[in-house]
Amino acid sequence: MRVAADPPGGPGVLDALSLLSQVADELGVRTVRDTHEAWLARVQSLSGRTRESATLSERVHRGIAGAVYGGLGRGLRLAAHGLDKVADTGVGPRLEADRRGRFVSSAVNGLIGDRLVRERPRLAIPMGVRAGGRDVPADPGSIAAAFPEAGDRLVVFLHGLCENESYWNRGRDRLGTTYGEMLAQEGWTPVFLRANTGLGLRENGVALTALLQDVIEAWPAEVRRIALVGHSMGGLIMRAAGAVATEVERPWTTLVSDVVTLGSPHLGAPIARGVGEGSRGLGRLPETAAFGRILDWRSVGVHDLVAGLTEEVPPLPHARYRLVAATVTASPRHPVGHVVGDLLVRVESARGRDRTGADLFPDADFVHVGRTDHFGLLNHPEVHAALRRWLA
Repeated sequence: MRVAADPPGGPGVLDALSLLSQVADELGVRTVRDTHEAWLARVQSLSGRTRESATLSERVHRGIAGAVYGGLGRGLRLAAHGLDKVADTGVGPRLEADRRGRFVSSAVNGLIGDRLVRERPRLAIPMGVRAGGRDVPADPGSIAAAFPEAGDRLVVFLHGLCENESYWNRGRDRLGTTYGEMLAQEGWTPVFLRANTGLGLRENGVALTALLQDVIEAWPAEVRRIALVGHSMGGLIMRAAGAVATEVERPWTTLVSDVVTLGSPHLGAPIARGVGEGSRGLGRLPETAAFGRILDWRSVGVHDLVAGLTEEVPPLPHARYRLVAATVTASPRHPVGHVVGDLLVRVESARGRDRTGADLFPDADFVHVGRTDHFGLLNHPEVHAALRRWLA
């Protein structure tokens, strides 16, 4: 694990290039090398030969291939090491300096964020409040400066896997507003968070409950009501946070009146399950095992989406749950819409109701949005109307 002081402004482009070199070695060169060797072994076995009884041409082939793969790997490792040394000086542009850099950072954290915490902590995103593209420390002075019009009703937004807080602006040019802007006009103070979505749901839940407690205690006004709005994985993290027991006198969870989840896979996501099954399937043959290891690079956060959060994480007893699901078809009963849902999450999972009739949220309000996909839920007219109604 690298131990170096963070340069001003956080991780830079050189840190990202160093990580790219590492990934090219571990996933690129080693995958090709192992697959190549597996196919050579297969051809030899079909010919009745072993590695020890290989022909001269086969031995020469292996030797040249090994030298090429070894040279490429050493070159990439040296490049990563050199980039790390230069990055430690703070030279080069910062990832946080523009939208594209923040997009790359959030995507990488979603895919391998748990590894980043262990091996490249400078690239790991901390759970935090965001305003103006920057982290806002949860202390009274910083909070007051970032929220000059702080009110007593907070609506907290948390994005999904591989996303960041700017995703809530999706479609603003077309609709002319966002959920946060609309609710601000209704008297709410929107608070946007950013998380390392590669971490496990429960680990992020612990971080979120600690952060929100700090925010409430530092808030300029007395907070009387909190609404939580989570997109996809963000809704699951919020549920996990609500289930974390707190020992403070006035925990933030007692102020939560509404929990809104937009396309959250409460019962798991088929695509996450498919990645795991694909990894196991590829691992059964030596010729494809290396490709299975690529899928195994997925983060704990992605893995947690296989099962979602079921009855072991109960809803807050005093909060109203509002569930939103989408399908690419107009009706959720359409065969295509029923099978693919919003392309990532099916309706029954977003609703928390399985085929046996078991219901995680028996008294919840439910809205179905047709003819849109998973990311369309980030800013949709029907969700605007529902939020205005629910949070009146």
